[in-house]
Amino acid sequence: MAMSGGSDDGEPVMEMNTTPLIDVMLVLLIMFIITIPIQTHAVKIDLPNNQDPPPPDIVDPVKNKVAIDAAGTITWNGSPIDKLTLRQYLRASMALPVEPELQFEPDRQTRYVTVDEVLAIIKASKVTKLGFVGNERYYNF
Repeated sequence: MAMSGGSDDGEPVMEMNTTPLIDVMLVLLIMFIITIPIQTHAVKIDLPNNQDPPPPDIVDPVKNKVAIDAAGTITWNGSPIDKLTLRQYLRASMALPVEPELQFEPDRQTRYVTVDEVLAIIKASKVTKLGFVGNERYYNF
């Protein structure tokens, strides 16, 4: 940065030359703009699936039993199902005129994460008649 020491009339003039400073700042600004990662915007959408609703004989109008074995397999009235099918069965049971009782029976050796995920699905379906089966095996654990 250059400073002027004076002019022809003998007075000192102290002005700073800001052109190099502005040039450096513009180069830094361009470098920052180039190095900023591109933002990717994603919109998560739950797309509908083309699976048929469960047959009416799968959902018992009186009581249904959801069990989880030690390996983490979810069963509905004794038939193995996945989490999506569980959602569909719960939706079908809630569509009945009288809500059936839902009995939940996790195995003692089931991982907590699996039980928590299934309970979250049950809660999201707004089941009001829920019963836990087999709690006596946890008393002396």
